[in-house]
Amino acid sequence: MYAVIVLGIETSCDETAAAVVSDGRRVLSSVISSQFDLHRAHGGVVPELAARRHVTAIVPVVEQALRDAGIDRDDLDAIAVTQGPGLAGALVVGMNAAKAMAYALGRPLVAVNHLEAHIYANWLCDSPNVPSEPLFPILCLLVSGGHTELILMTGHRRFQHLGRTLDDAAGEAFDKGARLLGLGFPGGPAIQEAASKGDPRSFELPRAWLAGTYDFSFSGLKTALLRLTEPMRVPESDVASATGPPSSMSGPFREHRPPTYAPDAPIADLAAAFQQAVIEPLVVKTARAAAEFDARTVVLAGGVAANSLLRDRLLREVLAQCGPGVPVAFPSHAYCTDNAAMVAAAAAWVIRAGDLVGWEADVHPRLSLTQR
Repeated sequence: MYAVIVLGIETSCDETAAAVVSDGRRVLSSVISSQFDLHRAHGGVVPELAARRHVTAIVPVVEQALRDAGIDRDDLDAIAVTQGPGLAGALVVGMNAAKAMAYALGRPLVAVNHLEAHIYANWLCDSPNVPSEPLFPILCLLVSGGHTELILMTGHRRFQHLGRTLDDAAGEAFDKGARLLGLGFPGGPAIQEAASKGDPRSFELPRAWLAGTYDFSFSGLKTALLRLTEPMRVPESDVASATGPPSSMSGPFREHRPPTYAPDAPIADLAAAFQQAVIEPLVVKTARAAAEFDARTVVLAGGVAANSLLRDRLLREVLAQCGPGVPVAFPSHAYCTDNAAMVAAAAAWVIRAGDLVGWEADVHPRLSLTQR
């Protein structure tokens, strides 16, 4: 059977990525240019800086993806690109690059929803010997820096929202928690590393259960951590006298100065307690929804899906509430955070649905999962 080969382009935030995927499943190449060092000093992603870096990185990244796949541009059947949600300036860079390439090659242009792409990362594999696909209905927990959503997937590209965060996303909560603890950016990996050396039972932090719903809330948890850690911090006046005044830079590019703690501060225990307080409502509500809606598969998606405790706890909770007949799937770590392989994977199902776009296609920074 003829294999559809798609080039995917992803520039929704701070990763410039391109990948070549065959039939939405087999990854031929995946290249990511990270902007981690660019944004670390600011404690988070600066949108204008991200867009500028995408402009300089996009062409080399696409060319590298084609070389790694061992194919020529003429071998491509379609060009796929993230349309939204994401940072407007960053999305525009990817969209314009994809339009130019599709026009020059005479290939179809496929606009992909970034959230849908994260879910379809669960269909990816790195070997021609592909495993079985997830079985519908699928209960999906999508957890990233900007989104936390519980979704029932009744068929390909058929999504029903069951719940979402009412304030901070889980990944955003990790970023803010890491900032409060002086652990750096990005927060998810920093919290996980610190928590591995701590005892989550050392501190009691709140969980917002929002009874009777499948919604989530993490803003209260962040405030609780702030109040708990404030007495433990070294006063700013003492820090300034030892290190000098903060940077005079102002505006969106000012340097971020994390709080300072005494050497004996229980940062590892705080990180462990905070991580557990974020993860517990996620896994309990996901397993409960899977049981209520008779899911045949539970899938995890998004950058926070790389968290080891989340994976382990979700496996155990689904087993406890649904039994051994409901498998839990999650992408490999390489496809949890933003990447273009997931964009090309989702594009294969868009193509099968005949849902292509014209040259008038534009970016949608606030695109929802159910929008077409």
